[in-house]
Amino acid sequence: MVSQLDMRLVLFSSVAFVACTQSAFPPPCDSEIYCSGPILHQVQAAKLFDDDKYFVDMKLRETPDVVLSAFQNLSQESPNIPPAKLQEFLRTYFEKPGTEFESWTPSDWHDNPKFLGGIADQQLRSWAGKIHQLWKSLGRKIRSSVEDHPELYSQIYTPHPVVVPGGRFRELYYWDSYWVINGLLLSEMTHTAYGMIQNFLYLVDRYGFVPNGGRIYYERRSQPPFLTLMVESYYQATKDKKFLRAALPTLEREYQFWMQNRSVAVRVNGSEHKLNRYYVQVGLPRPESYTDDLELAQGLTDERKEQLWMDLKAGAESGWDFTSRWYSDSDGTLGSTRTSQILPTDLNALLCLSEKTLASFHRILGDGDSAAQYEQAAARRLQAIESVLWDAERGAWFDFNLVTNSKHFEFYPSNLAPVWAQCYSQAEMGERAVQYLKRSGALQFPNGVPTSLKESGQQWDYPNAWPPLQHMLIEGLSKMPSEEAKQLAFDLAQRWIKTNWLAYMKYDAMFEKYDVNGDGKPGGGGEYEVQLGFGWTNGVALQLLDQYGATLTSGSGCVSSSLLLPLAISAALPLQ
Repeated sequence: MVSQLDMRLVLFSSVAFVACTQSAFPPPCDSEIYCSGPILHQVQAAKLFDDDKYFVDMKLRETPDVVLSAFQNLSQESPNIPPAKLQEFLRTYFEKPGTEFESWTPSDWHDNPKFLGGIADQQLRSWAGKIHQLWKSLGRKIRSSVEDHPELYSQIYTPHPVVVPGGRFRELYYWDSYWVINGLLLSEMTHTAYGMIQNFLYLVDRYGFVPNGGRIYYERRSQPPFLTLMVESYYQATKDKKFLRAALPTLEREYQFWMQNRSVAVRVNGSEHKLNRYYVQVGLPRPESYTDDLELAQGLTDERKEQLWMDLKAGAESGWDFTSRWYSDSDGTLGSTRTSQILPTDLNALLCLSEKTLASFHRILGDGDSAAQYEQAAARRLQAIESVLWDAERGAWFDFNLVTNSKHFEFYPSNLAPVWAQCYSQAEMGERAVQYLKRSGALQFPNGVPTSLKESGQQWDYPNAWPPLQHMLIEGLSKMPSEEAKQLAFDLAQRWIKTNWLAYMKYDAMFEKYDVNGDGKPGGGGEYEVQLGFGWTNGVALQLLDQYGATLTSGSGCVSSSLLLPLAISAALPLQ
């Protein structure tokens, strides 16, 4: 079904927005407590907690019908319930978050994984051992009562224990877990990694896709689809073909979800190309950020409110929540977020890599015909990426806006995502992307590559640097044939490790994001305070320490001479 908004885009677009395919969705979260309804509205609007997520993570003491009836009786006394009475109501009918978990220590954790021996710097080796210890504190096992009485929880039951990101993110999250699993595999925690992947396969079998996170209020949106790459990481560590054969049909089901529900066809220069986007058809405030969404939509028509809330959910699905990258124009604000009308470079690079990986799985298992089909899908996507997203003049790939029929030329690390995915047809493209990165101005910061060069106040913008983006950039550069690219990868790894290490020395903590301007300074901005833990930060740090452990140092002087000239150039040249 194509919405009226999408039809207008077809009519007024010189680049035809040909189709938005939709298949049957699972029903939206139907909880009248956790996802919609008067209890959610009144509790969140009263701002009883510093973080809206706190309420929707609370457990019910009674069944939903009892709680709803009690609230209705309370509402009859006064339609607008005073905060004190709301607090009393919550104490009577809810328990604080966290009671859905039982204490659990991974059984496969042990003191001295092999990779630690490859880290030459003694201080970094000691620190890596402390990061390895953090897996124990981030482990969670869901109580059996969640399976037996799901109506009392917002928690989605999964059969195996998980390693969570940390802080307010007390449940499983999708794309975070790719770097967590890679870190667990380095820590030789193969059984724990296996269980996490089995949870994601279970979720695909239940929903047809992996929800954003392990809560029912995430049931209608996903996150960047890394499950195929998680399976690839596990297979490379174990060579377990039986596991691969069992997982493959579920991976294909998830792939079909993205192709059927998150794809559009665009016509450029007379040719039609199919690419993917983030797209969530739920025009309500996010339960976990309810008051933020309500306040942002004040003064809008009902139609515009619904569109904004859908696009905010799509922004959450992207993992980049939130950023000027999704604004409808360069001078926009969070209220101009139009995520669903943007074709993201990194999502399409990821799906290109997934298609190639699915092809390789079929070849490993002896199914050449299926492998050829996925190879053809990857070839079609490569052609689409280069036709729609590649810019030969600038030498990089850029998001495409379906409303303005134009590319977004702002700098984001995602502009080099096809280098990470090795999804480009000519070696020259990769080398040109390296030169683009050197000209961009993004290398002039001592503590990582910023998420953008625009300071919007949103957390996925300057001055924040995020672990997964650093790792994707470094990994992509390290795989290139040129020594210049490999050296740049090492230099960026050295900067990032130094930043993480200094923060740990100062705060005895790993953070979800860091400020590119301060040695060891955690990031900020966005809807909540910077979180400790932190799953993907730990996984990225361990991967870089494993890859470059022989040469990384904890001392100063981390930027090599190979970067001095590019930095001077970037200061002198504007970003094209």
